Amino acid sequence: MASSSLFQSPSSLKPQKPISSPSAAPKCHNTTHPHPFESSNNTSSYSLNEIVYRSQSGGSSTSSTTATMKRREEERWVYGVIRKKKYCSKNRKVKHSSSDSALQRLFVSCKDVFKGLGNGTLPLPHQVQELRSVLDKIRPQDVGLSNDLQFFKPNTKVKGTPRVTYTTIYKCSNFSLCCFFIPATGVIPLHNHPGMTVFSKLLLGKMHIKSYDLVDPISTKKNSDGSQLRLAKLKADSVFTAPCNTSVLYPTTGGNIHAFTAITPCAVLDVLGPPYSKQDGRDCSYYRDHPFAAYPNATVTQEEGHYYGWLEEIEVPPNSEMDGIEYLGPQIIDTI
Repeated sequence: MASSSLFQSPSSLKPQKPISSPSAAPKCHNTTHPHPFESSNNTSSYSLNEIVYRSQSGGSSTSSTTATMKRREEERWVYGVIRKKKYCSKNRKVKHSSSDSALQRLFVSCKDVFKGLGNGTLPLPHQVQELRSVLDKIRPQDVGLSNDLQFFKPNTKVKGTPRVTYTTIYKCSNFSLCCFFIPATGVIPLHNHPGMTVFSKLLLGKMHIKSYDLVDPISTKKNSDGSQLRLAKLKADSVFTAPCNTSVLYPTTGGNIHAFTAITPCAVLDVLGPPYSKQDGRDCSYYRDHPFAAYPNATVTQEEGHYYGWLEEIEVPPNSEMDGIEYLGPQIIDTI
């Protein structure tokens, strides 16, 4: 299984080469906080075991990396990893997916479904069903993950504000495959997916998902500070436990605006078609939701009010920052 190389032992932990971003990678409109899918020149990538240490010790900044590395022998107990073999990033063996592997089948299906689709163009219903069916069969081990990894242990304690981590399995102009690792109590704040169709599968863990769709025709209000609020219909406000079926959201339906809150450490596999791209009008926006009852609206009855909320677009929140790690799981055979 690939997890032994994907998540290295503490004695061999070294900062990996930063993930390089394609030139088309989007940037946030707030330059203080980098876009979660954009690499930063001063950001290194880490194994998940290193992330376990940083979350437990309350560390999150790159400046503490050197000290962390020096202390890792003394603090090896933090990881709780049973090492059968030691691996080094310089001599690790990368496992390639076979032509009939689950991950390869997912790649081929994505290639077929998203070929030639542009902003806001929906895949055909039978294509959605095809891709959903393939993704439903994906297991954690298909991307090199396991419940046995220390990161996913329910008793892993987190200090301070936990940071979400992501790895890009594959990305092209038509679609991307990304996996998100969310520590317990970690949050991916309310955000949208403009002009995109997104297939999302919870691989490991227990998570609360809240999602909305903006109401059409547009209905707006202003709150006390003058910010504009848009009426949105609540699509989901529930707890999900892996394994569960794939969810699909569309440019204007299906819960395009959503937020994740991890109850236990989670791994989420996302297929985004097409990917975020500011230059193509697919920049990520963030929102704060307000109860419908705070700003009643004549178009929605009081009885229906609990199915609605008001969304306020906000600047990029600090807890949207993510750390990128190198993907070292089974590799896709790129046939494009």
